[in-house]
Amino acid sequence: MQEDIKTQQIELKLLLQAIYLQYGYDFRDYALASIKRRITYRLQKDNYPNISAMQHRLLYDVSFFETLLLDLSVNVTEMFRDPEFYKALREKVIPKLAQHSHLKIWHAGCSSGEEVYSMAILLKEAGLYERTQIYATDMNEVILQQAKEGIFPIKRLKQYTENYQKSGGQESFSNYYHAHYEHAVMDNALKKNILFSDHNLATDGVFGEMNLVICRNVLIYFNRELQNRAIRLFNDSLSEQGILCLGSKESIRFSEYSSAYQDLAADEKIYIKNEH
Repeated sequence: MQEDIKTQQIELKLLLQAIYLQYGYDFRDYALASIKRRITYRLQKDNYPNISAMQHRLLYDVSFFETLLLDLSVNVTEMFRDPEFYKALREKVIPKLAQHSHLKIWHAGCSSGEEVYSMAILLKEAGLYERTQIYATDMNEVILQQAKEGIFPIKRLKQYTENYQKSGGQESFSNYYHAHYEHAVMDNALKKNILFSDHNLATDGVFGEMNLVICRNVLIYFNRELQNRAIRLFNDSLSEQGILCLGSKESIRFSEYSSAYQDLAADEKIYIKNEH
């Protein structure tokens, strides 16, 4: 039994190395338990005898890799997810952003875009959207295309509307989309200042000089080394007095950059960069 577990661990590491060498996506420093769950799901769904058999197909079949990439990408999201976080943005972050004549925001690991559009709505209601450029990035191009289209199942809109109201929304949420059959299509006015772009936190570099960086519920899937790499990227991308937003189970306090930030909203994991 112990030998089987050891063999699986070897197979898993070889698979991640194969993905990196063949396709350039680096999952080698992701939390192993999370990656193993996702690989096991695909293994069982497609009835492979072992990971090595799956690796063989992966190397020679691009379409299978794209399927596996969707499994490995973390795409759990919703509009105004964790309403208290967006309430804190309205009350504590927006007044600081309002001091700038032009705003640059990086939303890293944006997934299918629900939280990016949430931020756009919040900025619009604060009168800041027209002077803002949002860079929304993810490593998965299929998911990025979905985000760019801004089309979501209509059945989710009830939850999204409740979240919006709890976050302190000032309008009727229905003002921001139109229904089209079984889907809701986000208003084009919300899309015009959003640039969706491919960026991988495991392998790519600094992303401009930002006033605000949002990366929520992504770092929990990284090991400590990759978490530190990502936080270094965020730090190097943030201007002085820039604001960093992480997920509820994430923190800058265990990184080497802890002393460079003050809490702006501790419970919501919103931090402001110290002046030099």
